[in-house]
Amino acid sequence: MSIIYLEDGKAYWEDARGGLTPESLVKEIDIERDRLVREWVKKAKALNTEIRRFKGGIFGDIQAFIELSAEKYDAKVGGNKGNVTLFSYDGKYKIQRAINDHLQFDERIQAAKALIDECLNEWSEGSRPELKTLIERAFNVDKEGNLNTGRILGLRRVDITDPRWLNAMQAISESVQVVSSKAYVRIYERVGDTDQYQPISLDVAGV
Repeated sequence: MSIIYLEDGKAYWEDARGGLTPESLVKEIDIERDRLVREWVKKAKALNTEIRRFKGGIFGDIQAFIELSAEKYDAKVGGNKGNVTLFSYDGKYKIQRAINDHLQFDERIQAAKALIDECLNEWSEGSRPELKTLIERAFNVDKEGNLNTGRILGLRRVDITDPRWLNAMQAISESVQVVSSKAYVRIYERVGDTDQYQPISLDVAGV
């Protein structure tokens, strides 16, 4: 607790604005609230430290096991890329490590959009309206001004053979850049004798 002793020898409690209140004037309910908050913050910090150890340990052990397994075949694996699922011998438990890449487009996406616009302008009379809507929606941006990578990459599944369209799809593929990656670990337990697994939640809200 933020108790300050001044030259007069009396104890003062410092509030959020830096003001000082004599300890004798601090209400009992305020003292109890302060005690409760500080007690659980202390426990939360300890738990946070333990979670960090857990995270570092499980990622390190999974990667070490992957490398150990690769050594059995005289193979070398580089980095922590790739998703992997590890099962216990009886299949009751499994651990999944997933790597999610955050994708963005470079300047070549503008060339792709220009080629697509050319196609749309030429096809405007005979093209299906749903195709135009699909393309326009794909290039909509979110509140931060970012393009939706999933929708744009999904355009490559549209079966169109126009050379400009094919060039646009190539430009889209080549413009994708991985700007960051985030790794996740999820732990599951099998439900009885079924083939279904339920996650062992490590999230406070999910426990």
